Amino acid sequence: MTGSSQGSTVKHRLSEQLPDAIELHDATDGHVEVTTDRGHLLAVMRSLRDNPDLMCDYLVDLCAVDYPDRERRFEVVYHLANMEKEERYRVKVSVDESAPELPSVYGLWKAADWFEREAYDMMGIRFEGHPNLRRLLTHEAFQGHPLRKDYDAGQRWMLTEADTMKPTWVDDIDDEDRDYDTQVLNLGPSHPATHGTLRTVVRLDGEVITKAECEIGYLHRCFEKMAESHGYQQVIPYTDRLNYCSSMMNGVGYALAVEDLLGVEAPPRAQAIRVILSEFSRIMDHCVCLGANLVDLGALTNFWYFFQPREEIYGLLEECAGGRLTVSYARIGGLSHDVPENFDERVRYLLGYIPKFLNDVDKLVTGNQIFRDRTEDVGTLTAEEAVAWGWTGPCLRACGVPYDVRKARPYAGYEQYDFDVAVATTGDTYARYLVRMEEMRQSLKIIQQAIDNLPDGPVVCDNHHVSLPPKNRVFTEMESLIWHFKLIYEGVKVPAGDGYHCTEGANGELGYYVVADGTGNPYRLKCRPPCFAVFQAYPHMLEGHMVADAIAILGSLNIIAGELDR
Repeated sequence: MTGSSQGSTVKHRLSEQLPDAIELHDATDGHVEVTTDRGHLLAVMRSLRDNPDLMCDYLVDLCAVDYPDRERRFEVVYHLANMEKEERYRVKVSVDESAPELPSVYGLWKAADWFEREAYDMMGIRFEGHPNLRRLLTHEAFQGHPLRKDYDAGQRWMLTEADTMKPTWVDDIDDEDRDYDTQVLNLGPSHPATHGTLRTVVRLDGEVITKAECEIGYLHRCFEKMAESHGYQQVIPYTDRLNYCSSMMNGVGYALAVEDLLGVEAPPRAQAIRVILSEFSRIMDHCVCLGANLVDLGALTNFWYFFQPREEIYGLLEECAGGRLTVSYARIGGLSHDVPENFDERVRYLLGYIPKFLNDVDKLVTGNQIFRDRTEDVGTLTAEEAVAWGWTGPCLRACGVPYDVRKARPYAGYEQYDFDVAVATTGDTYARYLVRMEEMRQSLKIIQQAIDNLPDGPVVCDNHHVSLPPKNRVFTEMESLIWHFKLIYEGVKVPAGDGYHCTEGANGELGYYVVADGTGNPYRLKCRPPCFAVFQAYPHMLEGHMVADAIAILGSLNIIAGELDR
């Protein structure tokens, strides 16, 4: 459905139910924008979810933006989608500084749980009816809201042990249970099985978990705040440090979001190279996830099988970008420079090298009864529950939902590649293993097609408002020298406006919502990290499982702390 016809459908349906309550228009990024007010918000959101012609089952993200000069200072932006029809909506509602309150939409989408808590923590928006509205990325002793424009970025607030997260249910444990039947156990934040700075507090009845709650924010690095004080190109090294297991994909996703606002497109060769290195990064990310998960379950040998191809892929990235873990290779408009002369040879070598390691793990693990006993029916989520929590990526597809951004909203030329979406049905830890194994094989299939048809030509767009002119022209042409000077000192100037762009990261939908004000820095940059929505369901999944199961489940979700906390 085109943006125009989609907008007409929304306008017709909602105007019947809520006359004069909303404004509608088609955004340039393919979304239908719905502007409403606080009093009509819940009615509008309920209509978007329940109307049979709209059926927005997926709360993609929630972002709060601070406009100190506006009469209503804050704007809360909801991104919604109909997964089946792949229709996208952006709902905006303004909030007064004197009463920054909105009704919670948690009753409509469970995914709103942490999204609303983040907006409360970072911007001070209160959501009435939220079941547990308290800080999420900062601690309880933190004062103020760091993403407000008037907040001093250099301010620091000390965290003491007394201010660490206390589970909401701790006070409900009576003395008899506390002393005899149950105990409270900390998993993390410093523990090898948590694979990052993640803390989960569980209540145990024997070895069975009866309650659980998570605390995050130990690796919060103020990515979105830093983006506001750096040029658009300067943000790319920060994106690499989100999911550092597949950093190339972060930079590509961000570059595409800014390119959309600029109305520019990377050259065909740059797009193909982006696809090749992104798919290799997906393989590498899955290798880390599955290898570490299998170590947790006692299957150590597979770790070495997985990490050998990962090391070889790092070698290719290093030859292309000069970096291994964080590559900073993407640029707005293309890539920083072309690939080395042996790129074709190195890619084809890896295409033949990787499958044997996947086959070895397949033989060792897939039919292994011990592994299946540890993973089947463990951490199960139904398709409906997964969508309600905002899951995407391998975790969602393991529940039987065939949603993949590369198919649903193709970018970088993915529509020209022949590949299958890996799907399982049981929604358990074993299914998540199967999906990732198949996705690595499908990534190899995509890479083969891309390298067979790798175009010649430049790797960055020929637009001096966006990309630096070639050095030989800078040295010989006054105009090129001027553009070089302006881009270095002023940065890329993005026209005022906003837009959301998503890609299929290794963990699911990686989205960037960019608000531009015409200057060389983003006015607001909101990252939609895939594992953020996934991890918020984790404590609910643990109830009824044993402690050993908690480790198996966590590893299968592939939570990356840098992406989670930003």
